Amino acid sequence: MKSGGLYLVATPIGNLEDITLRAIKVLKQVNLIAAEDTRHAAILLRKYAIETPLVSYYEQNEERRSRELLERLIQGEQIALISDAGTPLLSDPGYRLVQKALANDIQVVCIPGASALLAGLTASGLPVNRFVFEGFLPKKKGRQTLLKKLAEEERTVVIYESPFRLIATLKDLQVNLGNRQCVCARELTKLHEEYVRGTIAEVLEHFSQHSPRGEFVIIVAGKEKA
Repeated sequence: MKSGGLYLVATPIGNLEDITLRAIKVLKQVNLIAAEDTRHAAILLRKYAIETPLVSYYEQNEERRSRELLERLIQGEQIALISDAGTPLLSDPGYRLVQKALANDIQVVCIPGASALLAGLTASGLPVNRFVFEGFLPKKKGRQTLLKKLAEEERTVVIYESPFRLIATLKDLQVNLGNRQCVCARELTKLHEEYVRGTIAEVLEHFSQHSPRGEFVIIVAGKEKA
């Protein structure tokens, strides 16, 4: 491993066995691990006997912590960045640190692995050759503007959503995109993993009768070509 490098390490999205041998090796060898939630990360590190020091790196301290981590990278340290689950930077903090590292000619290496985006998409049954990922939709400002753009999107649309906003988001998708084919994947790789498939109306009906639980990946068919 070269000195002075930033490693973006994918971690399991549920099942702790979904981690690569390379990821374990890197997490053991770096000087520091920057984690979105150190308590959550500690569970994974204990399982694989990883004793590397942890530091928090989340949205609220991202700018300050990025400066601190950059200084350590410049001094030649090796730092791994992990999110709560899956691949860093996908709807998680980290972009600022990557930009600062690259601007200072510091090596940035991706250690690929689990991703809720790809897991949900590939098992959805909807077209995967072309897709657009929107992460979490804006809660208020810009939400309707984005939904109107998605209404014209011909590629498969992938969205993240929490159980608390799932019903509202499905209703907004139905109003703006029409009653397209839709898949809601939840608790991916975990004990209660579930895929609910059908039209948006059918999926909405299902979760109106069964309280949404767990984190969701929503996959919606693109607009049919004229």
